[in-house]
Order: sequence, then structure tokens, then C-alpha cells
Amino acid sequence: MKRVKISVQGKVQGVCYRRYALSKAKALGLTGYVSNDDDGNVTILAQGAFPAVNYLIDWCKIGSPQSNVSRVFVEEDEADEIYLDFSIVQS
Repeated sequence: MKRVKISVQGKVQGVCYRRYALSKAKALGLTGYVSNDDDGNVTILAQGAFPAVNYLIDWCKIGSPQSNVSRVFVEEDEADEIYLDFSIVQS
């Protein structure tokens, strides 16, 4: 099991980035959440199998069709909280 926090910068709000991330994460069998940040970035917390998490990280660099991703930061997350599903968190 791998758990990461991903911060995505660029034109990622107002372009359905969260909805596409939700769909991709669910298709990969991941749990966690995606949310908009006040600074215009998107944060994703994803947990699941190593290959699936790595695939989501790669997808984040491309994003939704109308997004323009400039940077993706990934950090390991070691919190104990367990997520049963993947969801969009309203900001």
C-alpha cells in the first residue's frame, strides 16, 4: 500500500480537473480525496496499490483536457486515517 499527497499547480481550477481526477482514481481502485486549494492549486491524497498510485501521479502531470499543469509535487503521507472511497472535497 502506498499513500501520497499530490499538489498540482497551473491552470487546474475551473477546468474539471477534480472530476477527471475522481474518475481516474476510482478506475484505478484508489481511495482518498481531491480538493481545490485557496491558492489555485489542487491537492490529491491517494492511497492504494503502488502501481495504481504511480499511474495517478503520471496522470496528474497531464490532467483534464482543458487544464494546463505546470508543476506536480508528490510527498509520501504517513497519516493513519483510512479512506474507504475516493471523493471530491468541497473547498
